[in-house]
Amino acid sequence: MPLDAIAYKPYADPDDFIREVTDLIWVRRAIGHIYENYEPDAIVHGSYGTSVGVEEVVQGSLMRISATPDRVGQAEDVVWEARGDDAFLSSHLVLSVDPATDFISRTVANCLYRRGRMVEEWVVRDFLAICLQLGQDPDEVARMKPFIGYSGSMLTPPPENVLAVGDSGPRPDEYRSEAQMVLEFIERVWNGRDLNAVEQYWVRDLTLHTIGYRTITRPEGYRRALLKMLRPFPGGRFEVRDVQTNYNVDYAGLRVAVTWVYKGDYDGTADFGALTGTPVEILGVSQFLVQNGRLVREVRVYDEIAVRSQIHHRRGDSEFAGTNIY
Repeated sequence: MPLDAIAYKPYADPDDFIREVTDLIWVRRAIGHIYENYEPDAIVHGSYGTSVGVEEVVQGSLMRISATPDRVGQAEDVVWEARGDDAFLSSHLVLSVDPATDFISRTVANCLYRRGRMVEEWVVRDFLAICLQLGQDPDEVARMKPFIGYSGSMLTPPPENVLAVGDSGPRPDEYRSEAQMVLEFIERVWNGRDLNAVEQYWVRDLTLHTIGYRTITRPEGYRRALLKMLRPFPGGRFEVRDVQTNYNVDYAGLRVAVTWVYKGDYDGTADFGALTGTPVEILGVSQFLVQNGRLVREVRVYDEIAVRSQIHHRRGDSEFAGTNIY
């Protein structure tokens, strides 16, 4: 079923919609456009929990723009997929560059738009990259961040068949074999810990862009990066919450975007201070590039500062000011 233009008008298509609306708000400073762009009761799931209502988005955006007025965010990728005939789910990969402070970081905003209005969003930012490049102590920053916790769809069990229905609703059955391969890889390698199987899914000259604005190459580099991510929470599991696919030659072909939550206990390697044994939830998005039936590139974004914030908060050594988590 073709997507009705009501889903993205007055723009040319969802890709154009996402690029131009984001630029209008964040670069041209039309912050008030958020009131037109978001439903009044829009739901936003971020690294620090769930917020409800457009007002927090407006206020949070205003504070972010004010804090880094020279920052320019532009689209690296927009992986969009229809949700019925009047809605779409986009996975917007944003590269942020701030010439004034010389930091570079990535954000992914997965946005469910229905009839041109945002109804639900899953957004993750690589704050670790900013902290490291500005010479800030990640733990000190984390202690000032509020972790509110999740509500709504994030409290429901993960979808049983995410290829058919994800958190954003029923999805079209497009590029099934490639999407299935990505999900099989996540289950076997990420959850099953069969790191030896990386080469069965990936090309030799793979690239992983991950948090801290780091780039990893080759299968062994990928394995070591995954081990480092998992070792503080060795018993955890990835829950896949949503998936979307999009083919566009402008972005090198077929991309598969996966929204995931890693849930584990901080009882492994003490990378974030004294172990607590308390639960940690990590919301993340990975965008995979598939070429000739093989994985070529992954861009993985999550917020390690939010991970530290959860640990500090539950250990009782956290203090923070403010409650806006957008």
